Amino acid sequence: MLRFLTFHLKMSSIASRNWTYFTATYSNTNYKLPPNVEQFIMKNTEVSDNHLTPQIRLRLFTPRCRFWYERPELWPSSDPYWAIYWPGGQAIARYILDYPDVVKCKSVLDIGSGCGASAIAAQMSGASQVVANDIDPVAEIAIRMNCLLNNVKPFPVFTSNIIGTHLRIWDLILLGDMFYDEELSESLQTWLKKYISVHETLVLIGDPGRPHFISHSIFKQLQKVAEYELPETTREQNYGLTRSCVWKYQP
Repeated sequence: MLRFLTFHLKMSSIASRNWTYFTATYSNTNYKLPPNVEQFIMKNTEVSDNHLTPQIRLRLFTPRCRFWYERPELWPSSDPYWAIYWPGGQAIARYILDYPDVVKCKSVLDIGSGCGASAIAAQMSGASQVVANDIDPVAEIAIRMNCLLNNVKPFPVFTSNIIGTHLRIWDLILLGDMFYDEELSESLQTWLKKYISVHETLVLIGDPGRPHFISHSIFKQLQKVAEYELPETTREQNYGLTRSCVWKYQP
């Protein structure tokens, strides 16, 4: 399972599932969650602080978990991207914890929230409002569980695809590890550029420098604000990537 998920982001051009498939399948309100989701998550993940932000404990896949090695088709719901703490998200969360004034007293939207670490970091650092967005409804439950694990009041999690929509004005938009699919990348760039031009929203992007990200046109409009060396376990899970960066989008 873990090898499948990391391979999906590394080789997105030949991946069998793309952004359109996910949004069509998992963002509609009729999608039924498997029974006893919380118990299933607790049974098949492990609480971990072995990452860039040990202050934040997360329920993740580890080598001691069944689905670390199991065939992905045996997982009972959508692919569990929320069960891995991706390197771009680790960099953003670390940056927020290091520089809490970035989010203090600000409204924050975390796109593709996954395990919720960036949003949790924002909540811990004094954001006035935090909202997470992930199109997998299981991620919503995992994020709530991770909030409680860290004694953080759970925040709203939107499970519809909000990219391209205009929900409200945000002071800060966070996104990590999202530039892995051409269609998604183009949609993100257009949407984020509009938010910046209309509302002067600050946009921070986390990514370890994957080929699709650094070759995309948005890369020429980014300013690096932080760079972190990844822990050994994260390197092993991401094909030897050694560092992850936080970028400010400046169209």
